[in-house]
Parts: sequence; structure tokens; C-alpha cells
Amino acid sequence: MKLILGSIFACIAAILQASGGFVPGVGYFISPLVTAPILLCSMLSISFGVKSYFLTIMLLFILQPTELIVFPFTTGLLGLGIGASFSFFRKRVSIIATGTILLMLGIMSLIFIFHFPILGPAVSDSFSILTTISIILFAFLYSWLWVEIALVIFKRIKMIII
Repeated sequence: MKLILGSIFACIAAILQASGGFVPGVGYFISPLVTAPILLCSMLSISFGVKSYFLTIMLLFILQPTELIVFPFTTGLLGLGIGASFSFFRKRVSIIATGTILLMLGIMSLIFIFHFPILGPAVSDSFSILTTISIILFAFLYSWLWVEIALVIFKRIKMIII
């Protein structure tokens, strides 16, 4: 059952991530939701979260190869990190910090190591303190938002099951 659920979550994540390429404009507002399926799958089981993460990468290779570099370093890594940190940590601050660090490292590696313009042409690919502080602040707020969303969703799932 978990394997089927992980596969369904991977399919949902791949479709949401690919929506930016299939439906330009509106799809870019939908694609941040890709964190949710990976996060929920990782909250249920870390091993199935990892499997779902890699299955989503393989599906993106087929569906939308242009999104293949974005997902593993940003939304997918954030979902996997936050979902797994729910198993390791009990304090909300530790879970948010884990998500922040992973998202920050993913975005900064895309910009400064791979020179991929994930934040658009306005952000230079050379190291800047202002850019780094902005990325850290964004990663913190975004991670905090997803932790709060995950807690609400998980509480509702518990109420449905019980």
C-alpha cells in the first residue's frame, strides 16, 4: 500500500513540477505545490519519501527535462528534508532549520556552482552577501510556511483516520 501511495505522490509531484513548462504563467504558481506530495510521503516513511523523490526525478526526465535541474535542488529537496526531519526532531525550530539549510544549499549550489539562473537574470551568479542573505531569508520563510502547512495537513489526516 505504501509503495502505491509513494508512486501516486511521485506522479502528482512530477505533474505539478512540470506544470511550469506545460502551462506558462499559471503553471509557475502551481509548481511550488510540488513540495507537498514529497513532504507527505516522507512524513509517512523516510524510505518511501526517498523512493518517491527519485521516482519524481525519473518522471521529470521523461515529462519535462527542463525542470529536472530545479526539482532535485529546491522543492523536492525541501519536501524530503522537512518530511524526514519530522521523524528525527520534535521541536518545530529544528524542523524549520533543517528545511532552511537544505533549501538554501540547493538554491546556492544552483546559482553559484552550476550557474543556473533559478532566480532570473536579475541575480548574478557571482557570490554576493546581499544575494546570500536574501536566499537565507527566503529559505527560512518558505520552510516555515511548509512546516506549518504540513502540520495542518497531518492533523487533518489523523482526524480522518481516527
